Amino acid sequence: MKKRFRSWKYPLLLLSGVGLSNVGDWIYLISLNLIVLEMTGSPLAVAVLYLLKPVATLLTNVWAGSLVDRVNQRNLMIGLDVFRALLLGVLPALSSLSAMYTLVLFVNMAGSIFEPASMTYVTKLIPSNQRKRFNALRSLIDSGGFLIGPAIAGVLFIIGTPELAIYFNAWTFFISGIISFLLPRLETKVEKERESWSRALLKKDWSIVRSFTKHHALIMTIYFLFGLMMVMAAALDSLEAAFSKEVLQLTDAAYGFLVSIAGAGIAVGAIFLTWFGNHLSTKILLTSGGLFVAAGYLIYAFSVDFSGAAVGFFLLSLALAFANTGFHTFYQEWIPVHVMGRVTSVFGLLESVLVICATVVIGAAAEWVSIKAAVVGGSLMMLLVTLALGFYNQQWKEKKVNQTAI
Repeated sequence: MKKRFRSWKYPLLLLSGVGLSNVGDWIYLISLNLIVLEMTGSPLAVAVLYLLKPVATLLTNVWAGSLVDRVNQRNLMIGLDVFRALLLGVLPALSSLSAMYTLVLFVNMAGSIFEPASMTYVTKLIPSNQRKRFNALRSLIDSGGFLIGPAIAGVLFIIGTPELAIYFNAWTFFISGIISFLLPRLETKVEKERESWSRALLKKDWSIVRSFTKHHALIMTIYFLFGLMMVMAAALDSLEAAFSKEVLQLTDAAYGFLVSIAGAGIAVGAIFLTWFGNHLSTKILLTSGGLFVAAGYLIYAFSVDFSGAAVGFFLLSLALAFANTGFHTFYQEWIPVHVMGRVTSVFGLLESVLVICATVVIGAAAEWVSIKAAVVGGSLMMLLVTLALGFYNQQWKEKKVNQTAI
């Protein structure tokens, strides 16, 4: 028992930091929406907040991977947490909307750098035989944040104001940074090398990612298709409220309950995987998870009442826990840590562009044709993507791709 606890000491510390940040993110999102809506009275002003995240990715991911792969990831994670805590501590004092947007953009840029840094660090820290369980626990924590974050935000609104909730979120980032400080410093020879920062260095790094993609085309095709599935999910989610209210004619309370069902589905899937995930192959998790996510969206798209939508929401969120666990395990197994930051950043940049394009297209379809037609069309497109994901995943399994050093 003591040996098992020691082997999970650092993973549990890391999960606690991730969980704290995740809860804080939901509190921050809800609070910021209310603050901006109260300041402007404009839903459009609130919508701009959602565009700032992909814009931040576009601004950072060109160079973020080069930074992540050349510094100590633990120290970078600590610095980014403290930086976000300081920015959020200033946010409630701002009275200018443009200043708030600028600060939120910087918070999102820090988050865009944090993601590849944490993924690289997790891969180094977690032994391969613990990764499926760790990834399942992370999905469980994410679903917990999805459920607990809004609840805590509601309590903070009752006893205080949205500004109080923002300060609370600042403290969650600060404490997350302290937790990261307790984690071991993991360094490799690659990280100790220092190169002058220049356009030539960025060009060299992009060339490395291009070369890696060319020499490991099957692996990167699977990576891209999973990302494309999540792009379609993001585009469909942008119509979620409108579909539920205008097509299904749900009340605000019913829609809120529907969202809670999605959180419960992720939690159930993650709990199952925590106990039994090691008995399922990465291929099964990734393929079956992706296909059932698409099936859940299709059930939701063709539903005519709350019960049908609830079945679809529960199925897709349950399957998402499987798909995410399978993808993260696949990624950690087949992307070398010394290029992981650059690969994550470059493909993250591509995904952000596709999210913006897909959201615009599906929004235009909803406006010019109908909301239901747009959601059905998007769900069918997702099904095609997940079928391709399953096909190439099978090809990868059969060929038993051998990873080679760059």
